[in-house]
Amino acid sequence: MGGGEKTERATAKKRRDTRRKGQVRRSTEVNTVICAVLMFGLLYVIWPWYTDRMASVFIEHLSPQSIMHVSGGLNIQEVTGLFTRVMIGFFLTIFPLLGTALVAGVLANVLQIGFMFTTQTLKVKLSKLNPVNGFKQMFSPRKLVDLTKNILKVTVVGYVAYTGYMELLEEFAGYIGQDVRASFLNIMRNAFMIALRMCIVMVFIAVADFLYTNWKYEKDIRMTKQEVKDEYKMLEGDPKIKGKIRQKQMQMSAMRMMQQVPEADVVITNPTHYAVALRYDDTVSSAPTVTAKGQDYIARKIREVATEHSVEIVENPPLAQSLFAMCEVGDEIPDDLYQAVADILVFVYRQKGRIK
Repeated sequence: MGGGEKTERATAKKRRDTRRKGQVRRSTEVNTVICAVLMFGLLYVIWPWYTDRMASVFIEHLSPQSIMHVSGGLNIQEVTGLFTRVMIGFFLTIFPLLGTALVAGVLANVLQIGFMFTTQTLKVKLSKLNPVNGFKQMFSPRKLVDLTKNILKVTVVGYVAYTGYMELLEEFAGYIGQDVRASFLNIMRNAFMIALRMCIVMVFIAVADFLYTNWKYEKDIRMTKQEVKDEYKMLEGDPKIKGKIRQKQMQMSAMRMMQQVPEADVVITNPTHYAVALRYDDTVSSAPTVTAKGQDYIARKIREVATEHSVEIVENPPLAQSLFAMCEVGDEIPDDLYQAVADILVFVYRQKGRIK
């Protein structure tokens, strides 16, 4: 199934099924850029606080003075407690960075693919263990594109980093003899600025990768004309089966309609092409009602049933055509036809002796 060239855009169902399998349009470069920009931006802002906080952890717990003032000496309990306090201090220090990385990762994925949870990608596929398939994938077009992209990325980003380093190289000599903390903060701040410049370059690479990923995704999920037809049949039903269902429904409707013919007061005909059965009951409706109507074969059956049950048949081609075109089964006749129908009903009632 589905042979032929894949030239058709994926349908909504194909997109939903593909998404459930975990196959989405996601660029890893976009994730990398968002995480890097947020991380380096945060570090650029909080680096002085971060440096002071790390120094305070060392001074408070690992300086010679703090260790010498341990109450019970450096026994196992004290070392364990010291290690725990140091780890807690380090965790509280790096928590803003960890939280930012977590938020950035989630944000990057949500922006690209929305909220999604699937276990399909966790299933073991033995085909992935096939060394022949693995060797083929090493030289697949996608791998060659990734290799080209990575070489370009390393070259461009490396050039930006190198030029930034060369611009700051002359400033390093000026830090000699300066305050260590102030010099260290300046050096790191400059390093973060270089990193942000690298991120700006990465933005362009990420945009290009996102466009390529989007194009590749749309190409991979394309469908053949036969696949589109098969899906339509599955969703809407086989046209042949639907035709048979409609035919059966029409037959059942015709049978119910024929059951109403014996109760009609008159059948107005064309004389052969159309037949419309009318019934008037002033306790039910204020005007005569169409109980059955048909054309050709159905019209002939209506006349046959009417003859069997002694229902009066009146030939009036213009009126029969008008009633057939303007009314459905169960409808009251329109006002424009009241007089014509009333004249026929009076004639029929007189024939049957219902009125004088």
